[in-house]
Amino acid sequence: MNTSVHPDLVLYSEEKLLPSIPAIEHFAGSEKLMRKAIAIQAERGPVFDITLDCEDGAKAGDEQAHAELVAALLMHSDNRFNRIGARIHDITHPAWKQDLDLIVGLAGWRLAYISLPKARGVSDVERVMAHLRAIEVRSGLGREIPLHVIIETHGAVHQAWQIAALPGVETLDFGLMDFVSAHHGALPSSCMTSPGQFTHPLITRAKAETASAALAHAVVPAHNVSVELANLEQVEADAHQARTDYGFLRMWSIHPAQIDPILRAMQPASLDIEEATRIIEHAQDANWGPTRQGNRLHDRASYRYYWQVLKRAQATGATLPEATRQRFFAQNMLNPSHTSGGHHRA
Repeated sequence: MNTSVHPDLVLYSEEKLLPSIPAIEHFAGSEKLMRKAIAIQAERGPVFDITLDCEDGAKAGDEQAHAELVAALLMHSDNRFNRIGARIHDITHPAWKQDLDLIVGLAGWRLAYISLPKARGVSDVERVMAHLRAIEVRSGLGREIPLHVIIETHGAVHQAWQIAALPGVETLDFGLMDFVSAHHGALPSSCMTSPGQFTHPLITRAKAETASAALAHAVVPAHNVSVELANLEQVEADAHQARTDYGFLRMWSIHPAQIDPILRAMQPASLDIEEATRIIEHAQDANWGPTRQGNRLHDRASYRYYWQVLKRAQATGATLPEATRQRFFAQNMLNPSHTSGGHHRA
């Protein structure tokens, strides 16, 4: 195996790296569905994240009990990979601080991220981030939990670039349903499904702004859910269009049957993987100097692109040659400061 410098270290030595997180975020709110999702993840591995939902999962009046349940599930032995996060109530709800206090205070070291819904702008995100950091210090966690911000209000779309620039923000998630609802009935219901969600100018503008702001700041852009539960071909088509037309690198799931179609759509094509493997291996063999592949010259600019193809293939479970996997993705090949994922206490 070639032991030359790893691509992350040479190609992004002075830049922030995009977080290496799964391409699917699976939401579950009831105890039954949360336990089912955790069991599936335990069986299949961390090919998708799970978000345990307080916002839509907790019944009115049961917010404390639901947050305590989320913390208990995070601490359970079935949480094998520490790739489970939690969505708290929005900042206008009286339970949002309680959600954070209980979940982070009781299970923070097993928590992959916190998801914040309905932020009205950068000040809301800063307020939640400050409270989250205070709990981490008070609990002696010794780590900062990433924050996922759902962009689903006019103010959040308007300030998406400022939100993405905040330290600690890991994803910007576009929330279609609430964003359509925020238009006071001016948009047709067809905007909540395909093809309307990809054709209406107000929706496409918001999606493009969210993805552009995220990628400019090395934050992962995550696409809204597909409401199709029976037509899995449409789910895959939605994910594919989100990935190829808008640059989204992650997508929500609300049913286990949606996981595989989304994964397929997020995976690079096999020919693209083959080309990327060849170019990156030759580049490493040449100590990252310019190389010629057929009639094309490649340098660090194109190496960055093809390295991202390989990283996306790895993150989405696409087939990679074993030699390539060992060469670039063996655990000891990566500098810990350039990776992200589950956190384990020794």
